[in-house]
Amino acid sequence: MTAIEDTEFDHVSAETFREGMACLAGAVNIVTTDGPGGRAGLTASAVCSVTAEPPTLLVCVNRSSSAAPAFMANDAVCVNTVGPAHQDLAMLFGGKTPMDDRFEAANWKIGRTGAPLLDGAVVSFDCRVTSRNVVGSHEVMFCEIVDITRKPGTPALAYYARKFHELAN
Repeated sequence: MTAIEDTEFDHVSAETFREGMACLAGAVNIVTTDGPGGRAGLTASAVCSVTAEPPTLLVCVNRSSSAAPAFMANDAVCVNTVGPAHQDLAMLFGGKTPMDDRFEAANWKIGRTGAPLLDGAVVSFDCRVTSRNVVGSHEVMFCEIVDITRKPGTPALAYYARKFHELAN
């Protein structure tokens, strides 16, 4: 046993965690799903790459969100990374707006998995969920990428210090 295994640590507070996370810049993504659990979407920065073999993303969804039941019931997920042109849409998908109204505010295509792909997104990762795990308040999904749609030359949007920031390419 190493010293770290013998030591018990206290967690930081939720407030300290939130303050720290405000200093961690993240891409702004509108994550969507469709299937037996219905169509739903939310804005998330809790998305990251896992591996290229097989190409996999990790996506975290708060289990208390209005979109969570659909994400937990469906195996089709699309991570739509957005730019400044979709900032208002990201706010809409991040709020309490009814699900149908969220989708009516933009143009969508249907991906190979059946998940909605945002027309004009910087990049859309069409995925199938291959594994799930519950960690605290969130469902952590491992999503294998089956298709990618890109819009080269489009600036991206990042979330940092509780504000949106444009990233030019």
